[in-house]
Amino acid sequence: MEVMQMLHMNKGVGETSYAQNSKVQRKIISIAKPIIHDAVQEILRSNNIESMGIADLGCSSGPNTLLLISEIIDVIIRAKSCSLGLHLSATTELRVFLNDLFSNDFNTIFMSLPAFYNKLKQEKGPELGSLFISATPGSFYGRLFPARSLHFVHASSSLHWLSQVPPGLDSKAAGEALNKGKIYISKTSPQCVLDAYKLQFHNDFSLFLKSRAEEMVGGGRMVLSLMGRPSYDPTTPASCYQWELLAHALMTLVSEGLIAEEKVDSFNAPYYAPCEEELSLALKKEGSFLMDSLEAFEIDWDGDGYQELHHTFDMVGSGQKVAKTI
Repeated sequence: MEVMQMLHMNKGVGETSYAQNSKVQRKIISIAKPIIHDAVQEILRSNNIESMGIADLGCSSGPNTLLLISEIIDVIIRAKSCSLGLHLSATTELRVFLNDLFSNDFNTIFMSLPAFYNKLKQEKGPELGSLFISATPGSFYGRLFPARSLHFVHASSSLHWLSQVPPGLDSKAAGEALNKGKIYISKTSPQCVLDAYKLQFHNDFSLFLKSRAEEMVGGGRMVLSLMGRPSYDPTTPASCYQWELLAHALMTLVSEGLIAEEKVDSFNAPYYAPCEEELSLALKKEGSFLMDSLEAFEIDWDGDGYQELHHTFDMVGSGQKVAKTI
């Protein structure tokens, strides 16, 4: 079955749902907040906008989904009060398109909209302006919107997911398991596995950029946040440790006779965490966009930062949180 038909975060608001286990993703959005603010201000400086088109690609569901909208509204309201060289319409309206795959839990998002609208009206008052939120399901590795309809594109914690498992890695295509006992790149993976993952990411990212270039207006901005790795070598522990843990857990189930080894050997995660050099090269090679900045940052796996605040570490509690995110 294709990735776009089956891949989604856990639905609902239960204990193991994405909504209850997305602190890491929320932290990433928080860190990117100043960059988002600067990008929106640059858009307002270079365009006389009456209706701003905004797309959040890979929005998922839960409390993080509507964070971006609140941040952009705050920027616009502050800009109206200062109006320092910005081109603002008194009636600037926002057209927000929430995008994810067809299997995403859009219903949870829609159920939260009435409370979200009411909160905005109470906090922002008449400064709020018109806000139109809609869903646009589909893969962002291709066109989603009409030409020249978007001013701002945001994608957070989504571009590390590939459009498909790299071709040729499954046992049927290769005649044997190429990545035996593993579900992602590892120290034991042959070079052909590394090359296949790298090529798939570059093809996907190039198509993403090409599609957005056709959909965005001149002077538009994108802010992209995704999982990365600290070194060029994708087999270092820091690059693939969580997948090593998951593969080890699956092989333990194999040893206990609970699942077939062939199922583990035939599974490869549709995921790739690039390094900074790869991103820069891919962006330059595709050629549609200029890069304002590229920043790398580290966060705790559980998203709490508890160890930094209290100088202690709850190994069991942190491990449980990380396990739920997987």
